[in-house]
Amino acid sequence: MASSERIPVDAYVFDALMPDLVGHDRRPSAFLLYLFFWRKTAGGTRPAVASLQMMADGTGLAKRSVQAALQVLERRRLIVLRRASPTAAPSVVLPCHWRGSRASAAGS
Repeated sequence: MASSERIPVDAYVFDALMPDLVGHDRRPSAFLLYLFFWRKTAGGTRPAVASLQMMADGTGLAKRSVQAALQVLERRRLIVLRRASPTAAPSVVLPCHWRGSRASAAGS
């Protein structure tokens, strides 16, 4: 699907998260999945629902790699997953704590 839509990304994502996830944690799949969520949540301004299959298809990662990346992102508190039931596709929220009080204002 070709799209000319532009999506702004906070500098923090590239300046801090990328070297931390890819270099320090050695989890480039976690950074890739974070970018996928950035797109789906419009930069953390709204929750998005995505199944494991949707995440795998959207990133090109294997399902197992997506699962491992989810664990890293949850452990690092970079995403919050909420499920209506154990088998339901999760609703994903990006806390974006580096924004401070602006994060809550952007979501309103």
